[in-house]
Amino acid sequence: MTSTIDPSNIGKPPKRVRKHVRTLTGYTPETDETGKEKWPRGDEKVWKEAIRGLDTGHVQTSLARQAYNLDNLGAYQAAAMSVRDNLILNWNETQQLYTRKEPKRAYYLSLEFLMGRTLDNALLNLGLKQNYEESLDKLGFTLEDLLEQERDAALGNGGLGRLAACYLDSSASQELPMWGYGLRYKYGIFQQLISPDGSQLEAPDPWLEHDNPWELPRLDVTYEIRFYGHSERLDNGKAIWSGGQEVVAMAYDVMIPGYATKNTNNLRLWESKPKRGFDLNSFNAGDYERAVESSNSAAAITSVLYPNDHTTFGRELRLKQQYFWTAASLSDIMRRFKQLDKPISEFPDCMPCHHSTHPTLAIPELMRILVDEEDIPWDAAWQIVTNTFFFTNHTVLPKWPVPLMQNLLPRHMQIIFDIVTVEKKFPGDRDRLARMSLIEEGYPQNVRMANLACIGSRRVNGVAELHSELVRTTIMKDFVDFYGVSKFSNVTNGITPRRWLDQCNPGLSQLIADTLDLPKATFLKDLFKLEGLLKHVDNPTFQKKWAAIKQSNKERLAHYIETTLGFRINTHAMFDVQIKRLHEYKRQTLNIMGVIHRYLTLKAMTPAERKKVNPKVVFFAGKAAPGSEYVRTQTIRLIVNAARVLNADPDTKDLLSLYFLPDYSVSLAEVLIPASDISQHISTAGTEASGTSNMKFCLNGGLLVGTVDGANIEIAEEVGEQNVFFFGHLTPAVEDLRHQHKYHPVPIEEKCPALATVLNEVSSGRFGDAGVYEPLLNTIRQNDYYLLTEDFDSYIKALAKVDEAYQDRVEWIKKSIRPPRSSDRAIQDYAQEYWNIESAKLS
Repeated sequence: MTSTIDPSNIGKPPKRVRKHVRTLTGYTPETDETGKEKWPRGDEKVWKEAIRGLDTGHVQTSLARQAYNLDNLGAYQAAAMSVRDNLILNWNETQQLYTRKEPKRAYYLSLEFLMGRTLDNALLNLGLKQNYEESLDKLGFTLEDLLEQERDAALGNGGLGRLAACYLDSSASQELPMWGYGLRYKYGIFQQLISPDGSQLEAPDPWLEHDNPWELPRLDVTYEIRFYGHSERLDNGKAIWSGGQEVVAMAYDVMIPGYATKNTNNLRLWESKPKRGFDLNSFNAGDYERAVESSNSAAAITSVLYPNDHTTFGRELRLKQQYFWTAASLSDIMRRFKQLDKPISEFPDCMPCHHSTHPTLAIPELMRILVDEEDIPWDAAWQIVTNTFFFTNHTVLPKWPVPLMQNLLPRHMQIIFDIVTVEKKFPGDRDRLARMSLIEEGYPQNVRMANLACIGSRRVNGVAELHSELVRTTIMKDFVDFYGVSKFSNVTNGITPRRWLDQCNPGLSQLIADTLDLPKATFLKDLFKLEGLLKHVDNPTFQKKWAAIKQSNKERLAHYIETTLGFRINTHAMFDVQIKRLHEYKRQTLNIMGVIHRYLTLKAMTPAERKKVNPKVVFFAGKAAPGSEYVRTQTIRLIVNAARVLNADPDTKDLLSLYFLPDYSVSLAEVLIPASDISQHISTAGTEASGTSNMKFCLNGGLLVGTVDGANIEIAEEVGEQNVFFFGHLTPAVEDLRHQHKYHPVPIEEKCPALATVLNEVSSGRFGDAGVYEPLLNTIRQNDYYLLTEDFDSYIKALAKVDEAYQDRVEWIKKSIRPPRSSDRAIQDYAQEYWNIESAKLS
């Protein structure tokens, strides 16, 4: 089940509980029977000495509060500002080091940075966690209570944003000079709510409601960004772009501390503000909407991550976001380069920029800056551009309609039309020219951003071996023929072990340190050291300690669910988890169909047969894009309503229960992942570029069931195929199967009777209004693009193998002791093989 909300209550302010009685002087202290004032909490002497741990100076001077009226939220804010003071000192020293030594810096551009909570991570990296725990205790607070006051920064949604956050942590921990650039979203992507009928609702994410102590507004770092207008061509490829709308990009800096080092890097986020704000003349004339029109138009650019692009306005806003961010970031990078007083031809040697899915507009924008503003000849400018950018292909890039580009970014559309590369090498090969062209013919014409990213970048990489091979042999095969294979390579994604081991699973981290007899800093900065655990796999004492930590983490998750959702969980059951952004290709639908199949199988068993079954608890979590109706209103709805049936069935509820945990976040993942026994990574083969949640589960002693896709393959190579439960067709078969579905369909009753039975049960209304699910079910019955009918039987067999393996608890524990990949390794690959940057250690 899940928690639900009445839609009519969305947007209404919560009732505020009066926490204390205020007077004009700010507080009314309690008194004892003699009239003497009582000290409200903690050690009065410690408070008055303002020991380190909770800077009581911040309580009084930053928050204007005292011990008498300080609640957990206020204590969190004061503690955060105290920790930030430490970060600022390290940040300033790091930036001074970079300014003095002028090392080559890399710039990582990502539209998402899914950072999670900052306080716990900052204390860990600074080595101050124990100090703050002890000091807060003396002041009458607990660190755990304060950590719960922090809402996750709503700067991302899925794996792309979490990967970017890991890379920032790894670059700082590896003492590499790297900055990140992103956007400061006021409301995030959305706060996910579940309606009474089980479907997803979206509300603004109030993550900035209580301000953000981890950011520094840079009022002096602003850039003007233009949209619309007209572009007048001049000689030598130059043009003058004028008119239209101008907005201001203002910088907010977020400090990124390295682990066990003073090096502190920077994430710079841009907020959009109006160049000319309130229109007083319109206001005085009574036209109140026009008075704030420019302010609202500018604010919309950085209001929401991924605005729904199913409308013309939403599609234009997405393009606006991407240009606003890349233009502001490149202006900032160019300003920093000019401070070096070097010739512009050395720009690529000093300022390598890494981009992935969304920042491709940086390529024509840098051309515009070089040609129009720096007066660089076209060919020389293109040489600089193509040596500056490095492109990671994560997913299919968008195609922007030419009319939209011409209207919003007229100068950039001219530049894109002027980029000609293919005709010179393959004259007359019209088919190849059509495939490689930046412009896709049709009505309207579209700009192929993937092609632009490829030709405008120095190197191109995939993010797992299978994915990189697909990039070379299918997605960009023509470009491989054009440029040669050396331009295309692989860097498999990774995760940071600081957050995804020590922070989210401190018991396991301590067990590893004790077992290996190593300081945590040794293996948290070098995961290869965890291979030493393999020598202890057969040690019964070590196995018991490992199992006890897993059980403790399951109880922590159960406590979280009971306190937040009100449901009691069987912690001795197998915990089966799928936590991913909801999308058809990730196949949450396959998972819920498997759960229903298990339920129907249990219902058909005798009581004696049921006694032999592994109890299982299945968890789903993840957000669906607002425009994805099948996933948003039907898959989530089916999960929630199936849970209501399963969890109430007296015959089976002790053997199978199901929960959808709303408003998935990094903080929720930090509780879910350490508790999992098995996790599901079941995308259609060839559709998942890499995936990194699989690595997080492995690092925390969880096993995987998955398709031969993405990083599942490399994980299996590292931990042993016998320790991963694979199923499903392989990538080479996928297109042939889709062809058969389209031109030679076989009824589902013949191809996969077991799945047909499940679909019929859903259609019968067993899990709620049957008509609601028919569009979803028909995608499986009629086309089945994501091959559920092809993989379902194999999937059920894999789950049966999981059940069988789980019966032998000792062997299961042995399988779970296997280390995965670190983002430290990935960032070093980029630093050495792509950007050519070296560490610059702050002494």
